[in-house]
Amino acid sequence: MSTPIITQSGFKALEAELDRLWRVERREVVQAVSEAAALGDRSENAEYIYGKKRLREIDRRIRYLQKRLPNLKVVWREPDDTDKVYFAAFVEMECEAQELERTLRLVGPDEIDPTRGWISIDSPVARKLIGRRPGDVVHLPAGEDRGHLPWEIVDIRYD
Repeated sequence: MSTPIITQSGFKALEAELDRLWRVERREVVQAVSEAAALGDRSENAEYIYGKKRLREIDRRIRYLQKRLPNLKVVWREPDDTDKVYFAAFVEMECEAQELERTLRLVGPDEIDPTRGWISIDSPVARKLIGRRPGDVVHLPAGEDRGHLPWEIVDIRYD
């Protein structure tokens, strides 16, 4: 089971997604399905079949968000000790052995975005980072059959 915490911006984004799905997308798809159904034979009507499939996907996501949002705990403030890695931290790290730098952000499972370096607080990497300070070295997986690489925490910030 995933940790039910989320940042303020993540919570607002999920609320906006729910509102957009309910007020905009669902209405558009229902209208498109209605128009496709009026064309006659539904068994070979691609627009109708695709529209019904899309409507099921939207409804599934709406149900999920309606159940998930009330159970989420929004983290409204920074931790008392901002010199340590905790939830919502941006962690700048470098690996001297490979001359690599990366910034990760520890977020709730509903906010994961690998393209931005946002990882789940529940992930093994996040668990290794929690409670660490700048200057600490953590050994993180380098990939399949490549062992672990030492990463030094350079900076921690909370936005």
